[in-house]
Amino acid sequence: MSLAAAPNADVAGGSVFGQTMGLVAATLGFLTLGAYLGRHLGGGVSILCCVIGFLCLIGLNYVRGAGGAAAGLLFATGLFLGLGLAGGLDAYASAAPDAVWQSAAATALFVGGLGALGYGIQSDLSGGYRLLFLLLMGLIIYGLITLFVSMPAGNVIYAVLGLVIFGGYTVLDFNRLRQSDGGDAPSIAAGIFLDVLNVFTFFLELFGRGRD
Repeated sequence: MSLAAAPNADVAGGSVFGQTMGLVAATLGFLTLGAYLGRHLGGGVSILCCVIGFLCLIGLNYVRGAGGAAAGLLFATGLFLGLGLAGGLDAYASAAPDAVWQSAAATALFVGGLGALGYGIQSDLSGGYRLLFLLLMGLIIYGLITLFVSMPAGNVIYAVLGLVIFGGYTVLDFNRLRQSDGGDAPSIAAGIFLDVLNVFTFFLELFGRGRD
C-alpha cells in the first residue's frame, strides 16, 4: 500500500503545482496585458485601477473553494494592477529599457531559486508568515519616513530590504504550495503573483537607479 501511495502522492503534488503555477502564469499574462493597454491612462485612473485590483485581491478571501469565481478575481487583480502600473512601467521602458529586461531576468532567477528552495523543504514553514508580516510593516513605515526625511541611499536600502522580505515570502509561499491539496490554489497563486510583482519592482528600482 505504501509503495503504491507514494507515486500517487507525487502525481497529486505535481497536479497541484501545475494548476497553481498555471494560474500564476495566466495572472502575469493579464498583468502584462493591462500594462500594455494602460500606457496612456491618467494618474487618477491609474490609482483607481490599482484600488480595484487590490479590492479584487481582498475578494479572493471570500470566494475560497469557488474555483471559477476565485480564478476570475485573480485574473482581474492582474489586469487592473497592470492598468494601474502601466504608466510607471512605460516610463521605465522609455528611459531605461535595459533595466526592465534585467529586472525581469533577475526576478525569474530570484523567484525560481528561492521557490525551489521553499518547495524542496518538507517541513511546514507557515509559522514564518507572522514574522515576515511584522517586517513588512516595518518596511512600509521606513518607506513613509524616507518620503519626508532625506536619507543617503534610502531608496536602495528600501529596495534591498524589500527583496529580503519578499524573498522570504517566496520561500514560504512555495512551501505552502508543497503542503497544499489543491483546494486553495487561487489563494497560493495570488501570493506567488504578488511575490513576483514586488520582487520585479524592487529590482527595477535598483537597476533603474543605476541608469540615473
